[in-house]
Amino acid sequence: MENGIKDNKSKIRKEDKKMRSFARLGYSKIETVELVTSMNVLMANMSVHYQKLRNFHWNVKGEDFFDIHEQFENQYEFMRVAIDDIAERIRVFGQTPMSTMAEYIDHADINEARTDLSSDEMVTEIINDYETLLEHMFGTLETAIEHGDSGTEDMIKGFIKIIEKNHWMMSSFMNRG
Repeated sequence: MENGIKDNKSKIRKEDKKMRSFARLGYSKIETVELVTSMNVLMANMSVHYQKLRNFHWNVKGEDFFDIHEQFENQYEFMRVAIDDIAERIRVFGQTPMSTMAEYIDHADINEARTDLSSDEMVTEIINDYETLLEHMFGTLETAIEHGDSGTEDMIKGFIKIIEKNHWMMSSFMNRG
């Protein structure tokens, strides 16, 4: 009887591996698609946000210039690294990350911004972007937890901590009065 149970478990494991698109990591095709899709949409939003931060860094003017010029640069440098981390995580799954501005704009909820905004309008845009990014981050985190993807879970939790802090700092800046 014991041999029959072992044989059945072995057959089930072999069949299960055939159904997995990235068996080495242990994720099924459906799990891989869900994880990669979630990361790609998050990366699209982060990429549009990244370009917006660069736009604002280059084009901010007025009495707040020195206060926020450097903050925009610090925040886009963080975003540049985070985008690279997500793209590399997608490659871990054997998939190709989105990589063109057209793809990012098509899949992002965050929109591009004009270059002629006041510093207050720029900061308000960034605060709104952070709220959108947090929604997508929490969605990606839920997907990672659901599928037991601790690598993505850990990465996203680190991003959330930094975005929440940046949101607080920019919100505090807007409450000057």
